[in-house]
Amino acid sequence: MKRIVTGVVALALMATAASADIKIGAIVSETGPASSLGDPEARTIRMMVEELNTRGGIKGEKLKLVLYDDSGDPSKAKTFATRLVEDDSVVAMVGGTTTGTSLAILAVAEESKVPFISLAGAIEIIDPVKPYVFKTPHTDRMACLKIFEDMKSRGLVKIGLISGTDGFGASMRAQCLTVAKSSGIEIVADETYGPKDADMTPQLTNIRNKPGIQAILNSGFGQGPATITRNYAQLGITLPLYQSHGVASNAFIELSGAKNAEGVRLPGTALLVGELLDPKDPQKAVVLAYKASFEKAAGGAPVSTFGGYAHDAMRILTGAIAKAPSAKPAAIRDAIEATTGLVGTTGTYNYSKTDHLGLDLSAFRILEINNGGWKLVQ
Repeated sequence: MKRIVTGVVALALMATAASADIKIGAIVSETGPASSLGDPEARTIRMMVEELNTRGGIKGEKLKLVLYDDSGDPSKAKTFATRLVEDDSVVAMVGGTTTGTSLAILAVAEESKVPFISLAGAIEIIDPVKPYVFKTPHTDRMACLKIFEDMKSRGLVKIGLISGTDGFGASMRAQCLTVAKSSGIEIVADETYGPKDADMTPQLTNIRNKPGIQAILNSGFGQGPATITRNYAQLGITLPLYQSHGVASNAFIELSGAKNAEGVRLPGTALLVGELLDPKDPQKAVVLAYKASFEKAAGGAPVSTFGGYAHDAMRILTGAIAKAPSAKPAAIRDAIEATTGLVGTTGTYNYSKTDHLGLDLSAFRILEINNGGWKLVQ
């Protein structure tokens, strides 16, 4: 009998030890049309969990990751979010590579009261503020404001806008239209394209033919912006071309062709120009450390802005778990909201009850594609 009781106690202790792991969930678009964004996100999340566990975990407990690939499908994203909450019993979630998948996940997060840190850009994700939803990328409205600021500094005030009809493109178009007038910008042409369109020369021709046009801005991500950049060069358009932060990666240059993309400007993060930053810049050490870790783990694959969004989300989440009085979702949520002064690859985060983004416009850098690489404009 004594041996039986001892065995039962041992099994109970083993079960307790097994359940001591802190389980977090991730949903990204590792495959599909947004894989150029989701793949580095997935790599980063896995890498950071492994690194943290190698160092001993959080408060002596290992982090257990459950990661699903939604292939860019919002329906899959919502199904996986429900599975993470109901079946996997995670205490927090990161992910949502695209606006569409993020909106699907956040609905589950809010209903289940499990904190979620989004990796997508649309302002709708955190405006209005939702108690359990945060995000790491700048908003599309901030991208519009930063681009318009640079345009005005160059005397470019009459522009053409071309936007994807996907969630990100449509949201950024709406934000640019909203803030253009107050920014001193006149939008004299407004064209759109579908996610599967393979030729945008008709839209670009319409924009080019508008009297007085001085520059063109594309709001979109994925294949569309690269197609526009190639078509732009094919048409011989010499007006300045701006893209969104949705294509701030080396993959965009490769898809567009370095020669075609020469001179294109966009708002991006310090991560793409880490070596060019001032030694006193607080982000320099952070971005160079992440760059070195990622490239080593990924076999030399270059870092991207999108992996940086995942890096920052994981830093915020794990930091909050470490500070929270318990590993319960509500306690973690409160600790995330209390995050201030956290220097990431995207900027310095200062969350509050009224701000679940925590970044200001100064965190954006205007970058220009130069000789197949990136040049820091401001």
